[in-house]
Amino acid sequence: MTTQIFLASTLYGTATLAAALDSGCFDAADRRILLVSNNATTPETSIPVDAMPGFDTLRGRFDDVVSWNETIFPFHPGGWGPRPDDTPMWERYVRLAWGLGDDDVALAVESIQVNPALGVAQIFTDAPVTVYADGLMSYGPTRNKIDPLVGTRVERLLHLDLVPGLTPLLLTEFGVEPEIVPTAAFTKVLAELVDTGDELPRIEEPAVLLGQYLSALGILSPEEEEKLHVRMLRGAVNLGHTRVVFKPHPSAPARWSRVLEAEADKLGADLTVLDTPVLAEVLYQRMRPELVVGCFSTGLLTASALYGLPVARVGTELLLERLTPYENSNRVPVTIVDALLPELTDRAAVHEQRASMQAGALGELVRAVGYAMQPKVLPELRGEAERYLARHLNPHTRRYFKKRRLTSLALPGGVPSQLSFLPRNATVRRVARKARSLKRAVTR
Repeated sequence: MTTQIFLASTLYGTATLAAALDSGCFDAADRRILLVSNNATTPETSIPVDAMPGFDTLRGRFDDVVSWNETIFPFHPGGWGPRPDDTPMWERYVRLAWGLGDDDVALAVESIQVNPALGVAQIFTDAPVTVYADGLMSYGPTRNKIDPLVGTRVERLLHLDLVPGLTPLLLTEFGVEPEIVPTAAFTKVLAELVDTGDELPRIEEPAVLLGQYLSALGILSPEEEEKLHVRMLRGAVNLGHTRVVFKPHPSAPARWSRVLEAEADKLGADLTVLDTPVLAEVLYQRMRPELVVGCFSTGLLTASALYGLPVARVGTELLLERLTPYENSNRVPVTIVDALLPELTDRAAVHEQRASMQAGALGELVRAVGYAMQPKVLPELRGEAERYLARHLNPHTRRYFKKRRLTSLALPGGVPSQLSFLPRNATVRRVARKARSLKRAVTR
């Protein structure tokens, strides 16, 4: 007997798996289990995947649905993994709890470098692994160094072709080959979800604003994220959109909606705040927006690549500055959106849907950023990074790199090697602090 276990934490990821199954990306199996995981900070107060509108439409692809949260209770899926000595015990327990017996198991997981995917892969020590991409992070490098006992079992990376011509860097250190889930299969699955959320308002051709709850990730403060949403609204209204729909992140606080509603009153815009947890792609099909605005949400790329909708970005330059550490896994998604999509305040670029960078140049940029993020994981990319920086580093592309990072890696654009002692020199630091304090005193 063979059993395939598919781990999913989002409805978008479940839809990706459904499309992969429909298009024959997986071999036949005697049993298919969908293992759902609620990775929210407080799972008890958030809606799990299998309770979201539209899940029942996707449910038929799987023989059983099992909760990872219930299996490992009281541990949290994002913070727990089996201790090495306990792995055999956990495998026996899971096989008994899920009725696996002695079945041969194959895994399909997302975000293999962290729990819960890593923990599941560690429990089934002999299972081959397929990693599927839930968003744009697959285009960046693996965020953590993976134990070879897990990494060498990964056979392929399934991903959506959200950026045609761009090849993922994820897991390339293990020679994992990327495989595209056919776009037609994915859009067909999304079409099945079009009638979910019956209580959605009927609004034709609005501007849709996508919230991401970036303050929960520590990237922005709550006040800064509120201001970001206000910028989205003002930008859309300035472009002539009077009907606006705001799709907040499911975990975002309600007060953000009230701030936007007050701003909409000032601007004379008709704002609708959605409280139904549906995929953005459902809105695209039902409302056919005239414009989709966001920061670096994957929904911007699905709107553009899958539905041909006009899109615009806002706030990416601030995020590129704020993301810490430099190897933060959100850096490549932000870089892609910043390079490919027009800025909301650039009326001509939004109207023409003009990208600031072409796909070929974007590939070179992403590989250079990927090396700067993970030089020990991707040492073979050093030559490409050096050539890119030597030829293309300018005031515009400088935003994608930090001078300190380039200096530490001895890459073009960093502090020259003969001056590299300066940041570490205590005397120089004291003089610099004194100069800054004097400057502040003068400006007062």
